[in-house]
Amino acid sequence: MNKESFSFVVYMIHACADKWNMLPSEVYQKLQSVGCIDSYLVPHYEILHTQGTGYIVEDIKEYLKVRGVAV
Repeated sequence: MNKESFSFVVYMIHACADKWNMLPSEVYQKLQSVGCIDSYLVPHYEILHTQGTGYIVEDIKEYLKVRGVAV
């Protein structure tokens, strides 16, 4: 993970936490538990970082939902 993708992941964790009224650490645990960071956010950084924050937050929510994790 390079500096840009790391910053993006941190930003998205905080964006999700704000939207879902959760602590960033709780969001991190949920994302990590289903591989969202290593299998989705980092590998697709080049495409995702060009999208709006709201769209990505909803996309992450759907990613978690498909894997049985509620937010």
